[in-house]
Amino acid sequence: MAKGGFHGGGFGGGMNMNMIKQAQKMQADMMKMQAELEEKTYTATSGGGVVSAVVNGKHELVSLKIDPAAVDPEDVEMLCDMVTAAVNEAMRMADTTMNENMSKLTGGLNLGF
Repeated sequence: MAKGGFHGGGFGGGMNMNMIKQAQKMQADMMKMQAELEEKTYTATSGGGVVSAVVNGKHELVSLKIDPAAVDPEDVEMLCDMVTAAVNEAMRMADTTMNENMSKLTGGLNLGF
């Protein structure tokens, strides 16, 4: 083998074990945080509060409440728009919370969350 070749010992001297431990801890912390955030619920309303949507961190619609006063058989399209707006806003809230918390945990590294 040529001089200066591979001598084993890891990724760059004595830091490799420490780096691996840090990465493992970060991964465990991220998994724990993600599980916690998936269980949280996020509520948004539209139409002045006549439609309320609740989603969880898994992007599942948990509940939907519609004030009977919002139900107008002549304007179903408006009701659909209000439901869509409330659900989308609740989903954005869940995404924002997840991204902010993951960013805090990773120190701002962009890991694709």
